[in-house]
Amino acid sequence: MTAMTPPSRSPVVRTIAMPADTNPAGDIFGGWLMAHMDLAAGNVATRHARGRAATVAVEAMSFLSPVLVGDEVSFYGDVVSSGRTSMRIHIEAWRRAREGDDMVKVTEATFTFVAIDDDRRPRPLPQTAQ
Repeated sequence: MTAMTPPSRSPVVRTIAMPADTNPAGDIFGGWLMAHMDLAAGNVATRHARGRAATVAVEAMSFLSPVLVGDEVSFYGDVVSSGRTSMRIHIEAWRRAREGDDMVKVTEATFTFVAIDDDRRPRPLPQTAQ
């Protein structure tokens, strides 16, 4: 496992992997990572849409490195494209051992969101967001 350089900006979400987030073998659940990635992508989507947005798809995830109990996990996100009502957001997850400084990319995926109104129906993105 080689340390890489994470994005230079601040993460969208940062958390610590805890014992309750593990499977019976003691490894962090992939679903825990995906849920946090969805939270991070939702944060980016809500800001971009200037309001509510719903997840409609997730492109393939590959788990590149394990997350261990106690690791700090940072989630970085960017809008990669947007249309009339939808947007694609790329999320990268990076881990750092509590005692160290090296960060390792754990996984990445692209999430598709649709801006929604109060009735949960698709609505146009603001002109500035497109």
